[in-house]
Amino acid sequence: MKIIVIGAGLIGGVIARDLVGLQEYQISVADIDQQKLEILSKDLSVNTVPADLSDIKIIKKIIADQDIVVCAVPGFLGFNIFKTAIESGKNIVDISSMSENQMELDDLAKKNEVSAVVEMGVAPGISNMIVGYVDSLLDETESAEILVGGLPVKRELPFEYKITWSLRDTLEQNVIPAKIVENGKLIEKEALSEVELINFPKIGTLEAFNTDGLGNLIHTLKIPFMKEKTLRYPGYADKMRMLRETGFFSDTAIDVKGMKVNPLDFTSELLTPHWKLEEGEGELIIMRVVVQGIKNKQKLRYTYDMLDYFDKNTMTTSMARNTAFPASIMSHLIAKKDFSKAGVFPGEYIGQDHRIYQTVMKELEKRNIFYQEDIKKI
Repeated sequence: MKIIVIGAGLIGGVIARDLVGLQEYQISVADIDQQKLEILSKDLSVNTVPADLSDIKIIKKIIADQDIVVCAVPGFLGFNIFKTAIESGKNIVDISSMSENQMELDDLAKKNEVSAVVEMGVAPGISNMIVGYVDSLLDETESAEILVGGLPVKRELPFEYKITWSLRDTLEQNVIPAKIVENGKLIEKEALSEVELINFPKIGTLEAFNTDGLGNLIHTLKIPFMKEKTLRYPGYADKMRMLRETGFFSDTAIDVKGMKVNPLDFTSELLTPHWKLEEGEGELIIMRVVVQGIKNKQKLRYTYDMLDYFDKNTMTTSMARNTAFPASIMSHLIAKKDFSKAGVFPGEYIGQDHRIYQTVMKELEKRNIFYQEDIKKI
């Protein structure tokens, strides 16, 4: 069985390492960055494939002899690769959060008898899977709220933040309007809006603000109230709002003394040295998913909490582990034909299959990632 991982970055490298550890597959990794490929191949038995991942002709070529494609690229590249894999008749697991609606490819996936699992990271991903699971347990689901954030353990002014995933996606998150559901209607709210302070055990007070992270939930589940908020140390939203309103996150080039400068690219270059995690630096990911509804005329609140830290043994960030493992686990389930349904499946659909849901959660626990479940009558 041949599996190719598209993208050798923070997430793709961990996916490849996890799949190699199963000792059941021939693993290839593709990326345009030769240095990243060389680092992976030093201690992993993988076939490295130098490739321009923005070129669809190249994508078609490198996946032609593969059985499963695992896509771990930034969102702006994700949809075309996802579509190309389906058109090529390849099963695919994708972690990207995209602006496009992948559910539009459901008929194509069914026609080509392809299992296409989308947004199978941490959030969207496991977050949506939990929402789908609880929704299938309740007679009526009233609301779903997802709170999630990746943070450095050591807080250093002025930002008290370090990058744990795609820098571009992180910055765009401050601009893209947050799609949420209120009273059964899809609406948009300004990114970074409705800041609230929430206390978390072991961590303390964090701020939560609106971001566009529900993914396919806005298309798939009919829950009247749904939102996702990003978690940061208090004060982050104000700083990002100031930069946004000044124009630092604009993707439109401006004239600076006769030179065309893209503000977003400029800002990325300036922030990278301040936001880059040092080798071995401690960081964490924290998530809380709260779903409320009615079962047998009783109102219930399901709460799932997860707190995970940088793994010193493997020198792997918590964000990379929590995003990569769901994708590698689902790839393994597809390879073993434990999951073989044709179509496009976001996390919430995976959660509705209780056997697969329990398997994914148990596999995460084997990798030392634990979700604490709390059910209360309200």
